[in-house]
Amino acid sequence: WGILFSHPRDFTPVCTTELGRAAKLAPEFSKRNVKMIALSIDSVQDHLSWCKDINSYNGEQPTEKLPFPIIADKNRELA
Repeated sequence: WGILFSHPRDFTPVCTTELGRAAKLAPEFSKRNVKMIALSIDSVQDHLSWCKDINSYNGEQPTEKLPFPIIADKNRELA
């Protein structure tokens, strides 16, 4: 199974809280062999900064890593 989170833009409040919750639940999804991935129209560099914001929102160290990748769709070819 897989979960695709599709978001319009990095740093939007709803998207940040949603991915923050998904990051917290990632171990439960992993136990069930569910793969998680996100999609946003911003660049990889923006995603790395956004990951810090998401982790900080979760009360964790503001690192550039989440338990799932975020696809950069800067040219909006996938969306």
